[in-house]
Amino acid sequence: MTISTAEKRANFRKLHESGCFVLPNPWDVGSARYLAHLGFKALASTSAGYAWSTGRPDNKVTADDVIEHLALLSAATDLPVNADFEAGFADDPAGVAANVARAVKSGIAGLSIENSTGKPDKPLYDDTLAVERIKAARAAIDSVDPTVMLVARCEGFLHGERDLKKTTARLVAFAEAGADCLYAPGVATDEEITTLVKAIGGKPLNVLTVQPTMTVAHLASLGVRRISVGGALARVAWAGFMQAAQEIAGQGTFTAFAQGAKGGELNKLFAEKAGK
Repeated sequence: MTISTAEKRANFRKLHESGCFVLPNPWDVGSARYLAHLGFKALASTSAGYAWSTGRPDNKVTADDVIEHLALLSAATDLPVNADFEAGFADDPAGVAANVARAVKSGIAGLSIENSTGKPDKPLYDDTLAVERIKAARAAIDSVDPTVMLVARCEGFLHGERDLKKTTARLVAFAEAGADCLYAPGVATDEEITTLVKAIGGKPLNVLTVQPTMTVAHLASLGVRRISVGGALARVAWAGFMQAAQEIAGQGTFTAFAQGAKGGELNKLFAEKAGK
């Protein structure tokens, strides 16, 4: 590593001051180093991509698992890492605070907390509790290193509650509770995005690429500050692996291997990244 954790955190904050950047989501050290090789300025973990790499479904890993994973990603490159910290691995604000404080110590530059409960019968936390959870996360970050960014996520659109007024009100409340960046996965139309950009009073808005027709240039023109891809890169990687494996199992042929990356190129890349 050539820069300190403090420098990573400072660089991450500066990225949010103007313009628009893509925050791609690696799921392991190799994918993180490849993304850094391409010139991206920051990375974000993906709860889904990491869970799949361990043979588990999304939202079925523990805080201990994720914190260890975040430490590995943070140490893998000189880029700042934003943590997909799900709902903080606790319902109560005190539990969220304790887990967030531990996560900050892993070396991350930012951390997101969502208002999703993980319960099908009641997918979102009550608004009052959701705000208290963000306040607790903010206080926990400040107790360890206040330069770490807090991202507050409203998950309503992902759970079928496509109510822009409710989402807007929640993001505004999260901003007032101390969130540095706001995020509502699932918003997609120009109207939805510009409404949120205007509502959050100059704080950066993160948008998830839920449609393949989205472009960086267009999202930037709407005022979006940063763009995430979630588990999409991991899904693309899995698609190639599944196609090749299914061909072998079903047909006994190996034609999919023709689309594979060159081993020599990968060895050269990772030897350089490892300083060998």
